[in-house]
Amino acid sequence: MNKKELIDSVADEADMTKEAAAAAVDAMLDSIVTTLKSGDSVRIAGFGNFEVTKRKASTGRNPRTGEPIQIPAAMVPKFKAGKALKEAVNS
Repeated sequence: MNKKELIDSVADEADMTKEAAAAAVDAMLDSIVTTLKSGDSVRIAGFGNFEVTKRKASTGRNPRTGEPIQIPAAMVPKFKAGKALKEAVNS
């Protein structure tokens, strides 16, 4: 499912216009991004947790040449599915 299909699904499920559903989906995604940028986590009960972790700098290899390259440290978003989501997917 892509973003357009998600918006269509939200519009159908919530009985709202596609424009209103698009605004709602965009607002939710923007809120998650803003919260993660500030260093906080987002916990949605029954769905899962979004958080940011720090990845250390490391040395990798260029797959074409085999030369070593430096991979810089970075902040990486992570998602951990909640129990209800795991159970729903596995049923």
